Amino acid sequence: MHDPTHHDRPLRVGSLFSGYGGLDLAIEHTLGAETIWFSEINEPVARIFAQHWPDAPNLGDITTINWQAVDPVDVLCGGFPCQDVSTVGKRAGLAPGTRSGLWSYMAATIEALRPRLVVIENVRGLLSSPALRAQAEGDDDAHRNPDDATPDPATLRNLESDPWGLGDSATRPLRAAGAVLGDLADLGMDAQWLGLPASLVGAPHTRFRIFILAQPHSAVQDSARDRLDTWRGEPGSSTSASRHDRTVPSDHRPRPSRTAWLAQQEHRIGDPVEPDPRHLHCWGRYAAAVARWEHITGREAPAPALLNDDAGPRPAPEFVEWLMGLPAAWVTDSGHGLTQNQQITALGNGVLPLHATRAIQSMMDSQAGRMN
Repeated sequence: MHDPTHHDRPLRVGSLFSGYGGLDLAIEHTLGAETIWFSEINEPVARIFAQHWPDAPNLGDITTINWQAVDPVDVLCGGFPCQDVSTVGKRAGLAPGTRSGLWSYMAATIEALRPRLVVIENVRGLLSSPALRAQAEGDDDAHRNPDDATPDPATLRNLESDPWGLGDSATRPLRAAGAVLGDLADLGMDAQWLGLPASLVGAPHTRFRIFILAQPHSAVQDSARDRLDTWRGEPGSSTSASRHDRTVPSDHRPRPSRTAWLAQQEHRIGDPVEPDPRHLHCWGRYAAAVARWEHITGREAPAPALLNDDAGPRPAPEFVEWLMGLPAAWVTDSGHGLTQNQQITALGNGVLPLHATRAIQSMMDSQAGRMN
């Protein structure tokens, strides 16, 4: 596998369940990385990704990929299907045979490729949906967990509870987040997770999402982590007491031209914004939220609805695209050949890049803080 301490090229990213590339945009921006291949089975949505990453081949169905024949990557990312863990779905959970159960194939990909960094995104329901892990042939819990390995009751009373992870009884079953984190641990990965609303970065909606960042145990202790911490710049030679002392500014990092607009959005978060009379007239009680997001995205909000005498109003794809903080026509470009319904579907399943950027930065900052 490529040694991430080498500086001759950007970190290579492999993308699973790629959608329109919202998570890839955040990773490329945060790490100065480059996506070299993706896996997306929805053909219309794959057209969007292919147009923005013309040199990245689509590997297709994750269940049929031969990972031994795939170029290795430094970073693997993906938001596995959320239908069965979403709070608005049937809550079938993370189980074999479900769409969300495709997580097992992502876990197998991690095992095969051994990336230096894994980034996962999913819905809030990951914390509460049940999970069922198929027991491998010959796996015997009784032999794996001998009697003397069980803590005594006094010890158990002093353990911190984990309501989002594992359960030991039918009344507190294994949860989806616990299954994912447990699988990562089985794969030798140290993981942390973070739940953030999109409104934290100024978006005019909540869109709460779970982000997970994982690295191999050895990588967490490896000084080569500075290569993954590219936005901090190269270590400086000064003897200043500041741990951020280095030869370039702390916010310096290579930014592919594809994500230059994300840097502009980042700098506008938190700016004071007052709605003007136009906002108040057009948006009423939403005026402040719309004005703030217009300022952050650098563009005016499109018309929110399409009017149809037969079916009534429905969301305008251009407006949903703006809500996701994407550049104009990222998804709605007529050149993609998508219907309006296909555009809405792609946008509804996508990742808000600025949201993911903040989550990734926060988790890597937290990890760096623990290690200093």
